[in-house]
Amino acid sequence: MRKSIWMLGALALTPVFVTGCSTVAYTVQEKFGIEKRDILVDRVENVAKSQAEAKDEFEDALEAFRAVVAVDGGALEAMYDDLKRAYERADNQAGETRARVASVKQVSRDLFREWEAELGEYSDAGLRRASERQLRDTQQRYEVLAGTMDAATASMDPVLSVFKDRVLYLKHNLNARSIAAISGETAQLETDVARLITEMEQSISAADAFISEMRG
Repeated sequence: MRKSIWMLGALALTPVFVTGCSTVAYTVQEKFGIEKRDILVDRVENVAKSQAEAKDEFEDALEAFRAVVAVDGGALEAMYDDLKRAYERADNQAGETRARVASVKQVSRDLFREWEAELGEYSDAGLRRASERQLRDTQQRYEVLAGTMDAATASMDPVLSVFKDRVLYLKHNLNARSIAAISGETAQLETDVARLITEMEQSISAADAFISEMRG
């Protein structure tokens, strides 16, 4: 019994991003009494957490960029190293966020497919109709959440592309002229990051609302 409880805890705490492995993982969890709806809520929570972390990493990368364009040539290489590390952290966090969103979509598809199939098992027509209404309502709430998650995820790529270009440009032009060439673009980059952060915050809020409704 003790070993079973330990295994259950490990499965609940370990994030799984590979589609095949994920299916196996929550199938095992279900055998221990954890339903797909609970797994879905947990994964939505993980997405919200990952997006919050991604937002922080993008903010840090923007600060590193500001520091680079403000520095004199003598310290440029050290500042470039800081910017490169900040970009890599943001890129890694973006990848984790994409994986978590994919895991939410997978378990939601399986949850709704299972729910739909089980409607045919009712013998009481009234209960079946009530369950079907609840299913449609939950699907609608989830679609709102999925839309905000997709918007936030899509907004990461253009910002990462801008950061990557600047990192490469600085790498190839470690001199004062490279600073002059890109310093004028700081305002646009700040606008892009601000838009990204807004998308992230909207997605996090939608996730919180979905979790609250599912638990309520």
